[in-house]
Amino acid sequence: MSGAALAVVVVVVFLLALYLLQRYGDLRRQQRMVLLGTLLSWYLCFLIVFILPLDVSTTIYKQCILDNAIHPTPVTPARRTNQTDHNSSAHPTVGILKVCEEPWSYIPDGILPVFWRVVYWTSQFLTWLLLPFMQSYARSGAFSRVGKIKTALIENAIYYGTYLLIFISLLVYVAAHPQWKFTWRELQTIGITAANTWGLFLLVLLLGYGLVEIPRSHWLSSSHGYLLAKTYFKAAKVATEKVAAEENLADVMEEVAGVHESVRNNHCLRKCVDTIITKCPTEYKEEMGRTVESSGGEQNVLPTKRGLIKLHKKVISAVQSHGQTQVQWSILLDEAFHLEDVAKSQSSPIRHFIHSSPSQRHASWIHRFIYTPTVEWYWECVFRQGFYRLLAVLLCLLSAAVVWSECTFFTTHPVLSLFAVFVQMAEKNHNYICIEMVCFVSILFLCVCVYSTVFRIRVFNYYHLVPHHQTDAYSLQFSGMLFCRLTPPLCLNFLGLIHMDSAISHQARIQTSYTSIMGSMRVLYFISDGFYIYYPMLVLLLCFATFYSLGSRCLNLLGFHQYMTDDHLTADLVDEGRELIRRERRKIQKSEDGENRRWAWRERYGVHGATGRTRTRAGYTELSDDQSSRVTEIKNSVVTFTRQDGEEAEQKRGLLRDHSSDEDSPNRRSTGARYLSLSPPRTGIFDDV
Repeated sequence: MSGAALAVVVVVVFLLALYLLQRYGDLRRQQRMVLLGTLLSWYLCFLIVFILPLDVSTTIYKQCILDNAIHPTPVTPARRTNQTDHNSSAHPTVGILKVCEEPWSYIPDGILPVFWRVVYWTSQFLTWLLLPFMQSYARSGAFSRVGKIKTALIENAIYYGTYLLIFISLLVYVAAHPQWKFTWRELQTIGITAANTWGLFLLVLLLGYGLVEIPRSHWLSSSHGYLLAKTYFKAAKVATEKVAAEENLADVMEEVAGVHESVRNNHCLRKCVDTIITKCPTEYKEEMGRTVESSGGEQNVLPTKRGLIKLHKKVISAVQSHGQTQVQWSILLDEAFHLEDVAKSQSSPIRHFIHSSPSQRHASWIHRFIYTPTVEWYWECVFRQGFYRLLAVLLCLLSAAVVWSECTFFTTHPVLSLFAVFVQMAEKNHNYICIEMVCFVSILFLCVCVYSTVFRIRVFNYYHLVPHHQTDAYSLQFSGMLFCRLTPPLCLNFLGLIHMDSAISHQARIQTSYTSIMGSMRVLYFISDGFYIYYPMLVLLLCFATFYSLGSRCLNLLGFHQYMTDDHLTADLVDEGRELIRRERRKIQKSEDGENRRWAWRERYGVHGATGRTRTRAGYTELSDDQSSRVTEIKNSVVTFTRQDGEEAEQKRGLLRDHSSDEDSPNRRSTGARYLSLSPPRTGIFDDV
């Protein structure tokens, strides 16, 4: 298995990153450089998470070999007696012969250091240099590549200058101490330390929120009533955002229409205007074309090149925001309809899940043979609540273990960190699979707490990850930047939790290959012995703040409405969302009923060919004998229209009625929903002459 585990993980992680990019991004329409940068950043971060457990098991195996080399007889006679008594019935001497067994996922020497060096420095190049530049490039409204590059350089000048100032300050601090040798290795360590310090600062904030919110959200998700009320709340907010996005798009399109009318085809700025129009929705393009044709050649004020660049940027933002709100609204409608169907199914005596809308019925083979309506009823109405509550309890236990370990990981005698206890117990038994599982589950839970917060965070609609291919290029690249900045300090923090980082545990052990590329953090003592040890303890205070929803209450006071069960405004928004969902359900139901009636009409009274039909000279429709029975059937099955005048009901029956005044339009519908004729439209008045 030498290197095979590494190759399998590399392929699986690439597929995972590609799936997430396909879910949140648009592989067809977005720029290739944006997609490539985002995919590479996500891929490298996920690689660090999945490969680190293999690095830990390999390092523990090397430590075992080193201990045997230093101590040729690791088992003393007394210890041998105890071990023999303990395993007297199984293997009395195998424990001495197989002290250091090679793990199944052992990676040969020389591979991991090169691998980590490439992964780490590539991710740092992406997050600090390339992705910020590509963000500004993708958001720029310039019409040429040179213009986009120029705009990106100007916008990032302050950004790069700030980091350069911080780096120079650390450089001066190191140079002021004569006991430190100023080498290239120490210069790299200073840069790594600065990046990890910034990442750890943000990591603890996100981790403190996720450790409480993820178990609580799973516990509350077990209640359909809570989910339905929160969905109504979201619907009210998204409906407001949707209206605002539509109004903003209409205003921007009106401005584009004015520019389209003022700039003629022979003008030098016409190419820029055509580029802007290509970004507009189709219905607005057609309307602009009709407006130009009907306009009387009015000459408006000509725009400037700078004004067109700003307009181009506004068009891109408005169209993207409009598409995001439309997709969010449709997703919320499906979710609300499903939860309402669940509520009806719970009170129904029939153990069969019934969807209220035909569009919600899935036609895949999984729903036909495996996830049948009966299975769906048992899952939604019986098992789902217990499963989510059990999962919430397990996540709560993991959160408690993380908080306890974050507050006690710097204590090595005795070992108080729970993760370090588990790893050391497995290390004594040389159970490498258990070591890798403990490491993988722990890192995965930490990543879920941090990354889920990143995927759900929303900064004034400026950064928002939206599924179903609706995430804009800026948000995709911003998420890639956050991943690359958060993953290295997260993994270093985990290595400190299991006492595999000598800069924190101060133990004479072989360093992991991942830690070796970080250099000695003791170059900056106030960071390695102070910030890295005591700052993670802040996660306890953040967990208490999240548990009592202090952040949500502050946002409510600032005007950013959050779902609070004890808030009157939340109750009003829930009622408003319920009415909106009810209105949309009625609208969809009317549309489906109308479509069903039209389909039934076509199936029952479909118009056949022109056989058996002749026309008189005056244009009246005459039916031959073989169609007289057909007309009788139509007349007998016609819907009766009733109108109440207050005194008596007046019934009107009739469908086919010929009028001499309607010779030129025999197929149009008259008032009262009565068809004048079933004959096909004629191309001319004198066709039968």
